[in-house]
Amino acid sequence: MAAIGFIGLGNMGLPMALNLLKAGHDVTGFDTSAAALERFAAAGGKRAASAAEAAAAGDVLITMLPAGEQVRQVYGAVLSRTRPGALLIDCSTIDVETARETSAAAEKAARTMLDAPVSGGVGGAQAGTLTFMVGGSAEGFARAEPVLAAMGKTIVHAGGPGNGQAAKICNNMILGISMIAVSEAFVLAEKLGLEAQKLFDIASKSSGQCWSLTTYCPVPGPVPTSPANRDYQAGFTAAMMLKDLRLAQDAAKSAAADTPLGREAAALYERYVQASGAATDFSGIIRFLRNL
Repeated sequence: MAAIGFIGLGNMGLPMALNLLKAGHDVTGFDTSAAALERFAAAGGKRAASAAEAAAAGDVLITMLPAGEQVRQVYGAVLSRTRPGALLIDCSTIDVETARETSAAAEKAARTMLDAPVSGGVGGAQAGTLTFMVGGSAEGFARAEPVLAAMGKTIVHAGGPGNGQAAKICNNMILGISMIAVSEAFVLAEKLGLEAQKLFDIASKSSGQCWSLTTYCPVPGPVPTSPANRDYQAGFTAAMMLKDLRLAQDAAKSAAADTPLGREAAALYERYVQASGAATDFSGIIRFLRNL
């Protein structure tokens, strides 16, 4: 089993760290939230007094941070404190440029860095069924795979540094666009007098079927586990979707790629977030669309 430092014990990071503990790893964690640290320690984790202490505690360092700015700050502060030859795995969802710059800094310091953002939300983190999209060297991926397997079900090597982030933002651009499309279809069905269950029964078995429909249906009823049945209590907030769509647009601009649907999806989610939808599940955008 590995000695692991873990920085960032939030809604995603804490259950991920707990799954590492369940798998028998020796995990030392840090978070700026005292409550998060308390929950981590109560589950058997070792509490670090600082990010630097957590970084020095293992041959593997895992980070789950809010944005690229925090990733730059944390690794700028703790890189020199990590063990020689340490494997660094950043599971945050950030911009590709920051991921590649941080990887280059780690390589210069003789550390192996991977960007490994996740898909699956809080539910996937709790169940240990996350999908990891991993960018970095093949050697680093081979070292990381047994550790990531304690937290996820699907682990894919996407290529070189930054490619994990590229895969994540492309995937979530598809998700954001498809959720809007499914929501628009249900709103139209309502106005045409077609029952939501009837539309679901047909579209879920026809060419309109997609994850946003069959797993995360934005109307109550057809999929009992979807947030629509819990007043859109967030599994993945609209604010987080907007963040990822903005990252996709930044990447598209830097790569000179035109993504008109991605651009429109970002604009719609921005309006939804500004209309007090930030903390709701991203599938709750159907309520915003219904009221347009």
